Amino acid sequence: MTGSIGLLLGCIAVLLATAILAIGLGRSGRATQVIYGVTAAISAVALVAALTQLLDALHDNSTLTLPLGLPWIGANFRLDMLSAFFLVVVNLGGGVASLFGLGYGTHETTPGRVLPFFPAFLAGMNLVVLADDAFAFLFAWEFMSLSSWALVMAHHREPGNARAGYIYLVMASFGTLALLLAFGLLAGPDGGYAFEMIRAVEHKSLVVALVLGLMLLGAGSKAGLVPLHVWLPLAHPAAPSHVSALMSGVMTKVAVYGFIRVIFDLVGEPNWWSSIIVMFIGGATAVFGILSALMERDIKRLLAYSTIENIGVIFVSLGLALAFEANGMRLAAALALTAALFHVLNHAFFKSLLFFGAGAVLTATGERDMERLGGLIHRMPVTSVVFLVGCFAISALPPLNGFASEWLVFQAILQSPDLPQFGLKLMVPAVGGMLALAAALAAACFIKVYGTVFLGRPRSAAAIEAREVDHFSLAAMSILASLCLLAGMFPGLVVDALSPVANSLVGSGLPRQAEIAWLSLVPIAESRSSYNGLLIFAFVALSAWLAVFFIHSFASRAVRRGPAWGCGLPSLSADMQYSGDSFAQPIRRVFGQLAFRAHEEIDMPAPGDMRAARLTVTMRDIVWDSIYAPIVRGVRFVAKRLNGLQFLTIRRYLSIVFAALVTLLLVLALWA
Repeated sequence: MTGSIGLLLGCIAVLLATAILAIGLGRSGRATQVIYGVTAAISAVALVAALTQLLDALHDNSTLTLPLGLPWIGANFRLDMLSAFFLVVVNLGGGVASLFGLGYGTHETTPGRVLPFFPAFLAGMNLVVLADDAFAFLFAWEFMSLSSWALVMAHHREPGNARAGYIYLVMASFGTLALLLAFGLLAGPDGGYAFEMIRAVEHKSLVVALVLGLMLLGAGSKAGLVPLHVWLPLAHPAAPSHVSALMSGVMTKVAVYGFIRVIFDLVGEPNWWSSIIVMFIGGATAVFGILSALMERDIKRLLAYSTIENIGVIFVSLGLALAFEANGMRLAAALALTAALFHVLNHAFFKSLLFFGAGAVLTATGERDMERLGGLIHRMPVTSVVFLVGCFAISALPPLNGFASEWLVFQAILQSPDLPQFGLKLMVPAVGGMLALAAALAAACFIKVYGTVFLGRPRSAAAIEAREVDHFSLAAMSILASLCLLAGMFPGLVVDALSPVANSLVGSGLPRQAEIAWLSLVPIAESRSSYNGLLIFAFVALSAWLAVFFIHSFASRAVRRGPAWGCGLPSLSADMQYSGDSFAQPIRRVFGQLAFRAHEEIDMPAPGDMRAARLTVTMRDIVWDSIYAPIVRGVRFVAKRLNGLQFLTIRRYLSIVFAALVTLLLVLALWA
């Protein structure tokens, strides 16, 4: 059946045509509304097509081959359950980002550098998910990378953005090279680059190990796994906010798709030891990402680091699925894989919402530094409410969606005692402890964010003059906030939708949840554990209403207002309130030396000296200092030494060519 896949490829073609249209419109005053309106409509059509495929279990896999790409196989495209789910993520994120762009784009200073590449970026992500051969996949992957790089460079004149774009381009090229080598190993000497041919081959253990390492490098660099994450906190803040939401909430999930497609689908039966590598990297990524977020003052950089933490959670769950599948524990593997996919969807919801909120704050104040904000709950009431929903969701608090997916991850961890390997029995509880630490730090991080940005007193004139943003932006944020709440209240319905995906990859799915009373979520058996988001929501809402009712009915008969107690001081200024840096200080003192080589220097004037006391904190990026800085120095050293080659005479050039030819002949002679 080619109807659905043909419709999706048609949507991609329209997106590419829209990119060309954006160039033609140039600086037209209607360009923003036209381009974002078209992308929103096309994303909605593609979303419906993908949802239809995902929710209708009777649909067969759709394939289509076009006379493009490699001449002996063409360009192959496939729509199965896995690709349908990720197409839902891509097009839901793209549609809501387009809606947000209708309002946010009117404030864009350089729309001509954003509008052509925005639909192209969406088209690239859709193509990656639909590709069914190595050439089409890599072509779409590189197209996605280059179009997103152009969006990162849209504001290239702002300080730091050019460097961010350069590092992103280097890391993207490195990732593509790793993927190219991985597909080369899978294709083998016969050059079977079509995914159907790769599935049919039984791969050796060495090839499987090499492919796993290359996929962790290739897909992991795009997803933001530590230590390949260095581009992410630079590039995401540099892009416009709705593009940041797409890169963080959607593009990183396309990288997760690439990893799942190869490791769970193309490679074949996994080895149990591969799960240890994936889980360890995921756990380290989760902890390092949220610690880095806690140290940040820039709200968009903080959200980017938080994405790294959530990617770590997803990869821990994927590692668990590999461990269970390798030991024939199909139901436990389905639980872990479903938890990973559920968190993919949830992260797309709440991270896009939070980046939209950061964009709304940036539009209203022109500030990204949280220490220059504050008090916005009175000036941006709707934004403050939806942003609070996003903070609750990303902090994994019930009844929001973040809790439901992370609860499933921990339920999968609790199945680990049945694993036979001693290494897994040690690794899984250790990784569970890392995830528990990351979850607690995430809650602390977003208490800091919300308290610093929206509560307290304004810390700058820009915060005082802030006003609520446009209706398009508010509508986009409200849609995502509603989805966060609905997915948290009815997680069983989402799990049922994901069951065919898990079944297609690990041969099993979770029990059907829609038939369970009160719409509870029971992943294994009621005797082990269950969760009911609807009842928790009802309990929280009823408790809050009763508290307000009794306070207003019995505690006070009238509203009384008075000045806040100033601790005996005649007047309070905004500088006296608790700041985000002071909130993070205890955590920095516990983990800072280990994770960031943090150093505090105190300048305390002597008695009688009227100078202000000063605390200076310096932190280093140990990943950059340990891995990337030596590489940069080595490249510069070699480049400096090779620079003299361009000043040689003709005689010396011919001598070098002759020496190279003789060397190659000697190598061939020895090889033969």
